[in-house]
Amino acid sequence: MTSNTPKIPTSPRVVRLREAIARNGLDTFIVLIDANRRYLSGYTAKDGQFDETAGALIITAEHCLLATDSRYDLQARQEAPEYEVVRYRKSLFDALPGLLEQVQARSVGFESTRLTVKQHQDLIDHLAKNQIPVHLVATDNQVEFMRVAKDPTEVAITRKAVACAETAFRHLKAWLQPGRTESGVARKLEELMVEAGAEAPSFPIIVAAGDNSAKPHAVPGKRPIKIGEPVLLDWGARFEGYCSDISRTIIFGPPDEQFQKIYAIVRQAQAAAIAAIKPGAHGQAVDTVARNIIAAAGFGDHFGHSLGHGTGLCIHEAPRLSPHSDDFLEAGMIVTVEPGIYLPEWGGIRLENQVLVTANGADVLNTLDLDANSLAIS
Repeated sequence: MTSNTPKIPTSPRVVRLREAIARNGLDTFIVLIDANRRYLSGYTAKDGQFDETAGALIITAEHCLLATDSRYDLQARQEAPEYEVVRYRKSLFDALPGLLEQVQARSVGFESTRLTVKQHQDLIDHLAKNQIPVHLVATDNQVEFMRVAKDPTEVAITRKAVACAETAFRHLKAWLQPGRTESGVARKLEELMVEAGAEAPSFPIIVAAGDNSAKPHAVPGKRPIKIGEPVLLDWGARFEGYCSDISRTIIFGPPDEQFQKIYAIVRQAQAAAIAAIKPGAHGQAVDTVARNIIAAAGFGDHFGHSLGHGTGLCIHEAPRLSPHSDDFLEAGMIVTVEPGIYLPEWGGIRLENQVLVTANGADVLNTLDLDANSLAIS
């Protein structure tokens, strides 16, 4: 293994993590989740499939190592100049025992959601084989808790991600016409987001027409879009790592009575939920506000998913707005608010905005008009 000159980052994020691991009785923490590596170091490499890794951070009170292989060595040194970059030659889990011995680790926390059973056992076996007296401690959401409230820079980047997605949608509306396929619209929307400055979509784009829109996570197919049917779009742009997430439901031609009725209920539910967002609000309570409006209109059985979720370096983060949420909102959190009604024989309508929790309430990051007539394409 090779390394550069050791450096000790003093960023507030690393300081906070060091304080947290000390409170938990740990002397070392291994960061394996790519979004968490990026948050703490600036290193942007993403893992491949689940059993592959682009590396790990090893953080103690006196050391900050970034261990990776030759594919990412140069990138790591460029993106994480405050870290001691260590290049391993065989595999991360073969190298970890030696690295833990190097930093004199004894009580080591690791991200349990990222380590497979096999990787965990391999690490235990390597430690035992090398007679390194390390106690491994499974942790959950240690760094994710730090990421929940966004700082001003993160908020500004998220606003740009929203702007990229909305600019693309405005251009898409001018291009749309009956007969376009769901998958064709999805590809065009991705292209327009990249042209607007996005790195990539935040997630696979959903374009669902007619009764296909009754599936909240429908996969776009070759189905042509027809006049007079709801078309649900769920899309987002990734900008400098941060995600936007937006849903709108449009229709070709004037919206009929059914579309206007369902749309008005969903819009009312969304507006009421946004009005309930403020520091100290409970995620379950905010969800209930929207859910009660939909239920009172007779569609309670047709809104099955959660009201919303946090966004950031991942498209789905804490906090959750759901019937099962234990989260309380605080200033700096960014959440989606996305009620929907889905009727299997007809279709579905979902409206989704991203909302910043502020000291005084909520700031909607979106600028797209929510008026039903503005979403009717002639």
